[in-house]
Amino acid sequence: MDDLLPHFLVEARELIAQASDDFAGLAKDPTRRTTIDSAFRAIHTLKGSVAIFDMAAAVHALHAAEDVLARAGERPLTAQDLTALVAVVDQTDRWVDAMERDGALASSAGSEAEALVSRLASDTVLLPALDPSAPSPWAEALAAVYGDGAESLVAFRYAPDPECFFRGDDPLAIVAKIPELRALSLLPVKAWPALDAFEPFECAVTIEGLSAASPGDIRATMRFVIDQVEIVALPTREESHALPQARRAGSLRVESARIDALADGVGELIVANNALAHLADEIGRSDPKVAARIRDAHGTLSRAVSDMQHAVMEVRMVTIGPTLRRLPRLVREISDSLGKPVTLGITGETTEVDKGIADDLFEPILHIVRNALDHGIEPIAVRRRSGKPETGIVTVSIRRDGDAAVVAIADDGAGIDPVRIRDVAVARGVLAREVADALDDAQAMRLIFTPGFSTAAAVTGVSGRGVGMDAVQAAAERLGGRVEIASTAGQGTTIRLRLPLTAILTRLLIVHVGAERYGVPLDRILETANIDSDRIMRVGLGRACVLRERTVAVLSLAEMLGGEDRLSPFTKLLVTETAAEPIGVIVHGFGDRIDALVRPKAGLMANIPGVSGTTTLGDGCVLLVLDLPALVA
Repeated sequence: MDDLLPHFLVEARELIAQASDDFAGLAKDPTRRTTIDSAFRAIHTLKGSVAIFDMAAAVHALHAAEDVLARAGERPLTAQDLTALVAVVDQTDRWVDAMERDGALASSAGSEAEALVSRLASDTVLLPALDPSAPSPWAEALAAVYGDGAESLVAFRYAPDPECFFRGDDPLAIVAKIPELRALSLLPVKAWPALDAFEPFECAVTIEGLSAASPGDIRATMRFVIDQVEIVALPTREESHALPQARRAGSLRVESARIDALADGVGELIVANNALAHLADEIGRSDPKVAARIRDAHGTLSRAVSDMQHAVMEVRMVTIGPTLRRLPRLVREISDSLGKPVTLGITGETTEVDKGIADDLFEPILHIVRNALDHGIEPIAVRRRSGKPETGIVTVSIRRDGDAAVVAIADDGAGIDPVRIRDVAVARGVLAREVADALDDAQAMRLIFTPGFSTAAAVTGVSGRGVGMDAVQAAAERLGGRVEIASTAGQGTTIRLRLPLTAILTRLLIVHVGAERYGVPLDRILETANIDSDRIMRVGLGRACVLRERTVAVLSLAEMLGGEDRLSPFTKLLVTETAAEPIGVIVHGFGDRIDALVRPKAGLMANIPGVSGTTTLGDGCVLLVLDLPALVA
């Protein structure tokens, strides 16, 4: 049973996400038949999945939800119905989390299920037939072979999910319950294989048949698999009807570790390919003809490696929707605990990002949303006095911007007050008063990313727990991205996470410090500059210069790495950013920009500060990749 749990967790959460999406759609159009069918199928399949484990409470609640959806054909779903259905899905989500965490449901699960069932209607009414439309060729062919025209018949075509046995479906038993059967035909989905090649756990047939029962009776009998069924009333064309058939797209579920291993292999190929180019340059000094042949081979290999790199990147790309599936439930819980009604909007959930990024994105998004609810959205009385609707609005939008994915979390709350941020920073000893007053509003707002910084006056279940927005910034930097913030007092705040689309390769700028070379991730660099050295002036114990009419503190990378800086008429700067301000870092030269597979530091290097990992250059040398935020902190 333990072996099945990981597969159950994946499938259950996919079904919960599907049901949640369907209920959101039904909130806009409660009569949309295809959405009702999709929700019914998700709930039914989910009920079958949880039944495998000791989750009787979930089975009980989901069965009641099934009954409500079954009655949706007789009467439209009401707002109360949808609220109760969403509550069932939310609670099932918590139960699934409990199974993952504890291996069993809490003792309160039974009473929780009874409370949910009491909110749902209990009587079950069979679904009526829908209006028929034009018949399908398969139905006409079936009628021509088996129908004699003496009575009105209904044709049905049932294409079971190939994995239906694992969901507890028995196609033949389902069809056997159809009343007044007149004909039945079992057809192979594809040519029958040899007997020893049969897969006994895969359903490989399509079932067609004729019945003298009404379309509504057949539909009611097949309701648990209705998304896999077509029903056509015969013989009149104007009465015929075909329900859409949801066909399962060809897919293969592979462990992420195997995809990661494949990505690592591609990275090694890129390193080897770069080494081949370096080898050609060396040989070219003594034997140009051999070098030319190596370059030709290198060109062919480069194209193949590039194609493979893009193919692996595509395999690793997943939609961000599943990452956000728990967010609506958590927002409802937080808003209820705070007594602040909030509407959550999510757009762009079909945007694709690298799986490694999607897996680690939920926590920073949840933290930003939690802050928006606690600090941003005002209490009802305050919103009423300011002329705002009592219900606050929080939106999460995801879009692709070039080679980056941008996640924006916005609220229509009070916004961030730079004056209060400065005061809190001074009160908590983060900055001296004169330093805080010297910050402009944009710099002051970025103080919220300072470790331990919080404006919460008291510790609650939502905030004031010592975990601030610095955790969000650290998560974004760990994913190779950055955080941007925009706020208007009284109108709201928008925080954007700008993240790379892929986590396989890192774009590096090679910098020179003395005779050494280092790699710096390009997403850590705001700009590079070449300025007169006399523009760098002593300020107190440090140095600074003016760039783009802004004072920028200046540090030496050589000194930070334990060496000595050297004097020259011109100074090369790369500008990075800390929580509150930009920092200029002196380097001795800029090299190439490369795409590299960066390996995390390990072994003897594991405890070296200021280094995030290593990569191998084409000449075989190991390049240290610097962690600029850690160095300049």
